Amino acid sequence: MQTIGERLEEARKRKGISIREAAEATKIRGDYLQKFESNQFDINLAEIYVRGFLRGYAQFLKLPADKIINDLNGLGFGAHPKTPSREVYGRMDLSVATAEEIAASAKEAGESESSAEDGATVRRTAPAFNRPAGSGMPPGPWINPNLVIKGGIALVVIVILFLITYCSGVLSSGKKPAETPAAPKAPAAQVDTEKTIRLVALQTVRVQVNERNADGTDGPIILGNTELRTGDSRVVPWKTALNITASEGANLVLEVDGARYPVGFTGYKQGFVNAPGR
Repeated sequence: MQTIGERLEEARKRKGISIREAAEATKIRGDYLQKFESNQFDINLAEIYVRGFLRGYAQFLKLPADKIINDLNGLGFGAHPKTPSREVYGRMDLSVATAEEIAASAKEAGESESSAEDGATVRRTAPAFNRPAGSGMPPGPWINPNLVIKGGIALVVIVILFLITYCSGVLSSGKKPAETPAAPKAPAAQVDTEKTIRLVALQTVRVQVNERNADGTDGPIILGNTELRTGDSRVVPWKTALNITASEGANLVLEVDGARYPVGFTGYKQGFVNAPGR
């Protein structure tokens, strides 16, 4: 069974044309066509462009484009394995005092108390209240709950006084806020009648619109590379001649003043629309 590249190369040679002539006719770079005929489809482009180029080349060679794309899918083109998700758990290291260390600490405390001068009063201070050691939280200073309660009461009083003051001011004024006059409507003669073109997708297609330079090359971008799904549409201004590039021309129509027109090409190509009135 022939590979995709062998079928493309055989069909091109049967037409009696070179890679360069095929590239000029399809507007697809010659190195891309050469790689297709060598069964190399990873050309550092988005999958939709690779499929669009391959479909356009197959249609140019009078080959069944859908069959070519299905064979490409059968090769696993565009499949990306998913990386399994993993959960990372932290680890807590706890240091525990041994029985010998506790005994040594108690012994040192006893010797310290016995070495005090006779008659002297040993003064002991109560330890400050900290969080329980077994709570899992670092020790911190004790906060008097009474202070927290008093602070909350003071905050509530302040909010109530503010609300009373605000409501009193509103009721005493008795005036409605001044209404902003409506902006005057523009005269009918000043309505912008700029011409536009609506791009309507019959099926999923990627499209880009540029202003057309005098030499036919792309000028400033009007609509960047955008995917339109079935039924989607985009409106672009039509002040000058436009270059319209589509991944599949058969899936796109142009709507002007309610009438629809085909773009005039199929496959991945570029067409143009003259300036209004020409």
